[in-house]
Amino acid sequence: MKILLTGGAGYVGSHTAWVLHRGGHEVWAYDNLSEGHRAAVPDGRLIVGDLLDRAKLAAALREHQIEAVIHFAASAYVGESVTNPAKFYNNNIVGTLSLLGAMRAAGVDRIVFSSTCATYGVPEIVPITEREKQQPINPYGFTKLVMERALADYSHAYGLGYAALRYFNAAGASAENPIGEDHDPETHLIPLILQVALGQRESIKIFGDDYPTPDGTCVRDYIHVDDLATAHVAALQKLSPGSQLQLNLGTGRGASVKEVIDACRRVTGHPIPAEVVGRREGDPPELVADARLANQTLHWQPRYTDIQSIVATAWRWHQAHPHGFE
Repeated sequence: MKILLTGGAGYVGSHTAWVLHRGGHEVWAYDNLSEGHRAAVPDGRLIVGDLLDRAKLAAALREHQIEAVIHFAASAYVGESVTNPAKFYNNNIVGTLSLLGAMRAAGVDRIVFSSTCATYGVPEIVPITEREKQQPINPYGFTKLVMERALADYSHAYGLGYAALRYFNAAGASAENPIGEDHDPETHLIPLILQVALGQRESIKIFGDDYPTPDGTCVRDYIHVDDLATAHVAALQKLSPGSQLQLNLGTGRGASVKEVIDACRRVTGHPIPAEVVGRREGDPPELVADARLANQTLHWQPRYTDIQSIVATAWRWHQAHPHGFE
């Protein structure tokens, strides 16, 4: 297929681009490089452009005869969404509506949408199924929920085929391709811990140890980025005009902040000092996926199912690239 990946130079986008590229698909990454990396994209496959430039988007879709879009481009830091919601409303809602307008203009009728478990807010039942109420508690989750609703409306009115894939916590690095996780600033837990092991930070902060969880720290479902990539490919192959999918992507296993730190200590052999600070606004205590529907619908299973194996792939990347793509 001929596929356009918005945000294709970013973390999950670039891993998906490589999986598709190696699978024989014609892949184009559309990215403004505000957070993505040119070096993360297969050679000659990057289109530098902004989501708000609808004319350029439509031209790219037509020129490369794109058949489907995978939409990763978004602002994604929960904490930042609380302090700077305007950025998230503009990028995640206005930008995505611009993309959908360009797709309609170019006659592209299939999209896989990068959604999030943050749409569930604080769930009533864990593990979380797709039937759980979507009640986000931060602007990031709300903007993603708005676009899930928009996709459903576009599907009903215009015949758009879409899959909304609700990620849990993406982690790790490719085992086969020269790419990994590199954000500036870095806010994700595993790379922050590994920066301590590399001597780039003095310690790791634990945001609260008084949550209603077994050890008092937040529990999350960490899913390897390569497993996310293969799920996107499987979802794309399921789509047809007018079809709708809403699926959780996770392992079904939770790991607390303290458990992740301990896994990093075992993998790296470093002591990794940690300090407890106050809770961070917008953090639910526990988010763990029930991903059985994705398993059944897509015939997909994550290869990496324990936190230590995920950390090991991340550590290989960070050791080889201590300053990221630089």
